[in-house]
Amino acid sequence: MPAASPGETERKPARETRTPASTRVAKAQARSRVSNGADILPGVDGRSIVARRFRDIVAAIVVDQGGPDQISEAREQLIRRFAAAAVLAEQLEAQLAMGEEIDINQHALLCSSLVRLAQRIGIDRRMRNVVPTLAEYIATKQQVDHAEVIETSDGDDDDDEA
Repeated sequence: MPAASPGETERKPARETRTPASTRVAKAQARSRVSNGADILPGVDGRSIVARRFRDIVAAIVVDQGGPDQISEAREQLIRRFAAAAVLAEQLEAQLAMGEEIDINQHALLCSSLVRLAQRIGIDRRMRNVVPTLAEYIATKQQVDHAEVIETSDGDDDDDEA
């Protein structure tokens, strides 16, 4: 760039005003279909028998753990691995029940993996707290009281008109 003449000031390149990628927060719609719950697994048609069974196992364990709002992402990933291993074990057991030969080492390995994952996840059911907080109770009580006042005042108007 040539030097600025005495009456001119030197121009600096325009400064980028965009937020650096490392500090941006992803929008909800920018998340993957799996994260959003639209797909069970990437590229998998969720209508197959195996996919439905996988989804059923995941859902049952999540409920046992107190619901989706009570589990961390890491626990959810462990639950998904457990469900995958469980579906594979069930497929092997179905083959065995139909009289086909199975690889007993593979079945034993799956069973061991299931036990270890179940220990990590926790096999005890966790009760979901259904008791409202004091603030929730007061808000609900106020809404009910307000609705009763409105119903009572509406009823009084009907008597006056009759």
